[in-house]
Amino acid sequence: MMAELPYKIVIGLEVHVQLLTRTKLFCGCSTQFGLSPNAATCPVCIGMPGVLPVMNSLAFELAMKAALALNCQIASFTKWDRKNYYYPDLPKNYQISQYDLPFSHHGSLEIETAAGPKRIRITRVHLEEDAGKMLHDEKGGGTDSLVDLNRAGVPLLEIVGEPDLSSPEEAKAYLGELRLLLRELGVSDCEMQEGSLRCDANVNIHIAASDGTIAATPIVEVKNLNSFRAVERAMKYEAERQYAEFLKTGKKIGEVSKATAGWDESRGMTIVQRRKEEASDYRYFPEPDLVPVTVDPARLDEIRKSLGELPAALRSRLEKEYGLSAYDAGVITRQGRKFARYFEDVARATGDAKKAANWTTNEVLQVLNERKIEIDAFPLPTRVLADFIGHVQRTGLNMQRAREVFAGMLKSGRSAAETIKDLGFEVVSDAGQLLEIVRRAIAANPKAVADYKKGKTKAADAIKGAVMRETKGMARTEAVQELLLQELAKS
Repeated sequence: MMAELPYKIVIGLEVHVQLLTRTKLFCGCSTQFGLSPNAATCPVCIGMPGVLPVMNSLAFELAMKAALALNCQIASFTKWDRKNYYYPDLPKNYQISQYDLPFSHHGSLEIETAAGPKRIRITRVHLEEDAGKMLHDEKGGGTDSLVDLNRAGVPLLEIVGEPDLSSPEEAKAYLGELRLLLRELGVSDCEMQEGSLRCDANVNIHIAASDGTIAATPIVEVKNLNSFRAVERAMKYEAERQYAEFLKTGKKIGEVSKATAGWDESRGMTIVQRRKEEASDYRYFPEPDLVPVTVDPARLDEIRKSLGELPAALRSRLEKEYGLSAYDAGVITRQGRKFARYFEDVARATGDAKKAANWTTNEVLQVLNERKIEIDAFPLPTRVLADFIGHVQRTGLNMQRAREVFAGMLKSGRSAAETIKDLGFEVVSDAGQLLEIVRRAIAANPKAVADYKKGKTKAADAIKGAVMRETKGMARTEAVQELLLQELAKS
């Protein structure tokens, strides 16, 4: 059991998601990952004078799809704004974003925590364009930097969450649920290693004083966290750093302003970089080159109907309809809708949802991971896997032999019955024959019998092992156990 912390962690995440469009938000340049530096650029996305942006309508529809799935209210009228700041990878010296009239607001996402379901509020979801990427020469003393503008203008969805997360583990769960939802909807591939899902985390801590008051440290925004592991580690470190700085060094909370920090993965630490900017620092004003967007209610209804069954609803239905544990339902849901359909087909065909869940979430999923394939490419159709599970139940094959049959089917493509015959697996099912084997094993293991009589119940495992060796693992484990206990009670 974890020791209680001397403070409460408060976390709010700002998640940036690249939308699955072929072209950028305001021009026709490609969004393909891995192109040569500056190959996907044009006068619009590199900010040349006299050019005009044109909105990507698919990006806006994907954004609405995500916002609806996140239970957001959709604004009927929205506009674009210029967010002014200078970075070498932002050639226009401003970013086209949304400020006071975002296209959606007041949403929520439910996550699973150790204490049960928890609703995380979402302040707003809005669209904006990405900046480019800086490539720093670390070997040359850090004096040279290169700029790649391929990402400049790529459509981003910014999802701003309320500070409702109370631990690094909850932050990780929130990101995982968000990633699953957006991938299922086809809104984004959410590949963190390619930069299509990035996260900034606002962190501070609350400390209860002896007089009952609560002291809150200034918020530190940790920028550009690009893995679930980094988010969890950075949140933990930053909370501990704030506690040490503001309490152990004697600094007063009011003496330090909000700040921006970076996460150094190799050193496992956050590094405070600069004072946090306020909204006024960005000098927002309406984007003069883009007309506002009016949302058509009929089109909004069409998008809402296209969402289908979302992960939270699927997870709940699997538990209720198939009697699965929250864990099994969660594993199946995390693999996506197609995997869930595969499980459901097997469960219906076998009439045993638990057995279907065991085989799909363990053996089938292991094959998918090893071969790096999706369930569509899995070589055993649902009817074949269901027939195999039925054979295992009817014949009483133990798990070791069943896995050998499963592997044989994957290799040969033959049915369960054919593979069992090919492998020479004939189950010892004759009760009289099995009883004689059990009695011989008891007679051959007097020490184990004596230990069992002294209350060492684990000693029976040695006798059971002898039975399984004599039957070459082809006796039903349950039958061996039952006969063994009966005979030991008599001896």
